[in-house]
Amino acid sequence: MLIAFNKPFGVLCKFMPEEGRPTLADYIKVPGVYPAGRLDADSEGLVLLTDDGALQARIASPRHKLAKVYWAQVEGVPTAEALAHLRRGVDLGDFTTLPAKAKCIDEPLNLWARDPPIRHRLRVPTAWLELTLYEGKNRQVRRMTARVGLPTLRLVRSAIGQVRINDLAPGEWRKIDPASPWAP
Repeated sequence: MLIAFNKPFGVLCKFMPEEGRPTLADYIKVPGVYPAGRLDADSEGLVLLTDDGALQARIASPRHKLAKVYWAQVEGVPTAEALAHLRRGVDLGDFTTLPAKAKCIDEPLNLWARDPPIRHRLRVPTAWLELTLYEGKNRQVRRMTARVGLPTLRLVRSAIGQVRINDLAPGEWRKIDPASPWAP
């Protein structure tokens, strides 16, 4: 079984309860499934869950080079130099990221309102980036954008492999046929 879930902001990407914090168990009542990779509580968007250990490893492991697409609202205006730095890989001190795809985009049309909304500062412009990574280390996108001078304000994972978030509202999930050609 394969499930696509749109994880809302603030939800912990685990099933074990944590007092005062929502988890996957508050949204998904399917026994035996586990997340194939994680999103931080302050990130939103697509999480895939499965009951198949081999499929879980194929989705989560960076050795399989499965593309993960993120929309990042950043503080500031990206320069060509900052985008080039993101594309060639960023030295984060403890590791250097693999090269990524990075481009400026308009705010995604199908993006939902975040609760709570991000802070808005009148004198500080923001922009949207689309980043495609082939690895997924802890807080990687946030660390990458901060290193090039563009702190992330909002982070949404929009796709994993061929699975897209599309019209899935926050907190909603759908089953995906793991044998379909567009599944990971």
